[in-house]
This record gives sequence, C-alpha cells and structure tokens, in this order.
Amino acid sequence: MTLDHSPKKTTRLSSSTLLALLAGFPLLAAASSAPAESAAVQVRTVRAASSSDAAWIPASVVAVERATLSTRVAAAVKAVAVREGERVARGQVVVSLADADLRGAAAAAETGLAAAAAQEKRVRSLLAEGAAAQADLDMATAHRAQAQAAVAAARANLDYAQIRAPFAGTIQARRVEPGDLVGPGQPLLVLEGDALELQASASEVEGAGLALGATVRFRADGAAGIATVTALTPGGDPLSHRRGLRARIAQAAPGLRSGAFARIEIPAGAASAPHAWVPRSALVERGDLTGVFVAAQGKAELRWIAPGEPAGDGILVRAGLRPGEAVVDAPGALRDGQPVEVVR
Repeated sequence: MTLDHSPKKTTRLSSSTLLALLAGFPLLAAASSAPAESAAVQVRTVRAASSSDAAWIPASVVAVERATLSTRVAAAVKAVAVREGERVARGQVVVSLADADLRGAAAAAETGLAAAAAQEKRVRSLLAEGAAAQADLDMATAHRAQAQAAVAAARANLDYAQIRAPFAGTIQARRVEPGDLVGPGQPLLVLEGDALELQASASEVEGAGLALGATVRFRADGAAGIATVTALTPGGDPLSHRRGLRARIAQAAPGLRSGAFARIEIPAGAASAPHAWVPRSALVERGDLTGVFVAAQGKAELRWIAPGEPAGDGILVRAGLRPGEAVVDAPGALRDGQPVEVVR
C-alpha cells in the first residue's frame, strides 16, 4: 500500500481578480434592491349602487316535498310498480315486499288472541260461580291484552311490506329491483312533490330588505317568475355569516324542475345602498377568489371582493370596495404592491 504524501494544490486568486469580484458585489446588491418598474395603468372609479339598482343572489330550485321511501322490515322485493319520471298518487302502492313470513306471524298472533280471549271468558264465568279467584281473572285479562298487542304489531309489519306514496308527485330515483333483499331504513325510491321553492343564502344587508310573506322576482332557465318568502332564518351561518332563505314559487315558466339554478332579485333600496359597481374587465380571478387592483398612493393593491350578479359590462360588489375608489381596468400581469402611474 502506497501513501500519497504529495502536498495538496491550493487555488489562489490574484489581487486583480479579487478586486474585480469585490467590485461586483455592490452592483449585485443594487440590482436586487432596485425598485420594481412602474406600470402605466388606466383606472375606473367605483360607482355606488343607486336606489334603482337591485341585487341578485344565486339560488337553487328544489321540491317543497321530497321523501326517500324505505321500509322497517327485512324482506325480498316482490315487485316495483313505478319507474323514474312516473307520476304517482297519494297512497298508491309503489313497492311490494315478500310477506309470506309476515302473514304467518300475523296469523299466529291472531290465533293467540283468540285463545287468550276464550280463556278470559272461561275464567270470568268461573268467577261468577265462585270457582275462580279475582287474581285468575286479572291474569287472563292481561294475557288477552298482550295477545292483542302482538296482533297489532304483526299487522303493522304486514303493512310495511306495502310501500305507499306519502303524497302525490314524481318518482326521481328507483334504487331497487325485484328480487333484491332490503333491510330497515334502506332507500327504495325517491319521490318529489309538484310544488317548488327557492333556497338561497343572503347577507345581513340583503336580508334586511326581505320579510316573511314578501314577494320576490327570480329568473331560472332564462325565464322570469315570482315567489313568496316562506322562511328567513334570524341567525347567520358561523362560517359564511349569511342567512338562510326559502321562497315558495307562485308563478314560473312551464317546465321548471327541481335542481335548476336560479337568481333571486333583492328589492332595491336599503339592501342595495351599501353595494358598489365595478367593470368586469377589472376583475382578477385566482382559483375560487375574485379581486381587483386598487390604485392607491402610487401602488397597486390587490383587494379580494365578494362579487354579486353581473349586469351588462359591470358587476355588483357586495363587500370589499367603497364607492369612489379607483380600480385598475384590465390589470393584465400587474403585481400586488407594484408602483403604478395612472394614465388618463
């Protein structure tokens, strides 16, 4: 084994090279600390919502009555009498379950009731002749009452084998087929009634312009309609700070169905006063957030806003802006905090 005892080479910089490198450091520091380039921008003044402006809030069209039909017994499905989209009447049988064992249990319960009733009658006769005690009659009466309860339970279980529509409506979903084994609580059918309503959420300011029984206009599927406010929760959601709103549809275009998207018009006046309008060309969208660049003190400030419904080339802003502020129109690649020069 040979050991290398040769001295290691060391790289030495000449004095001229070292001076050149040291002279370059201030240039690098100056380049890193150089201010961002100023951008020439055009601004638009935020306009206050006038008394004739009305806010529009998104809503969903849902059925007033909706039920998921199920059963309380475990049995095989014998027949399903309806399909999706079919109309049914109140009390109509829609699903039949195999009930042979339930009928047997009901027959056995009725036989037990007959025997208990006969025993009670005999003991009552013996008591009248002095051949039985009152305690014997009390026990016979209790046995007869228990047998009656067993018959009622057996008949109720037998009724659960025939699933009936609780109200008139349309079948929205069919989740079982003949031969399927179902258990208590398992969804069989989904039924919706004919009456429709709007469900939405409103801010505290928007809700201030509404009241129970108030009539509101809405638009859904490109057609207008009228609805009556039936519910307005007094408290707001702890996360969104918005109030629940429900409005029964009184007049709508033919063919409107549950699941459609709608917009409810909030009456003009107090509800619209705090809002502002900005051009849609000023909006900046990043993911689920919407904002604008506000030109203030020579810099562009990115401000997140709560947008409302668009109208023409403008959009209603529910929160985040004040009337009179200057927003950058068509910001492009503008950055937050970048110096700007307003071009008139």
